[in-house]
Amino acid sequence: MNFLSHYYFDQTSDAYTVLGTLLPDLTANAQKEWKLYPQKNSQLFENDAELKAILGGWNRHLAVDKYFHNSIFFTSHSQQLSAKLLPILQNSPVKAYFLAHISLELLLDGLLLKNNQVSTEAFYRHLAACDVEKIVQFLELNLVEDTRPFTLYFERFCSSAYLNSYRETEKIAYALHRICLRVWP
Repeated sequence: MNFLSHYYFDQTSDAYTVLGTLLPDLTANAQKEWKLYPQKNSQLFENDAELKAILGGWNRHLAVDKYFHNSIFFTSHSQQLSAKLLPILQNSPVKAYFLAHISLELLLDGLLLKNNQVSTEAFYRHLAACDVEKIVQFLELNLVEDTRPFTLYFERFCSSAYLNSYRETEKIAYALHRICLRVWP
């Protein structure tokens, strides 16, 4: 699932829980080399309400992704998209199944917007309510030494509000292109 789908699925009003449901994808986008497993050290977050909420959202993200990625809906539609993309991508480093996977997730986010099922204004308000120092603390507890790549990415992610563009299919295609450029040279 992508950002807005996680937000829609969880329907929480706690800003730090919202952040936690997005953080696995946000950190991967900010620094793809980072491998964070905060759920393995949950005791580190128990004495701080915000950090505990972030961890709760993180764990929720993992559970929802596991459920969604094993669903008949996801596997069926990803396979169909992959089959259609395969001939187009034959001489490309881009893997058809990866592109199908991401495409399906972004299209679902677009549908949530088109059908007024989520408010990006509320989504971004939740993120703005989070203290960046709490996010930095969470990352540092996960042994991230240089948090600057994340804080810069997070600031751009929030200020650009680019998820609003998912209302337009052409913008989803642009987002897919940008994702592929990040993954493959």
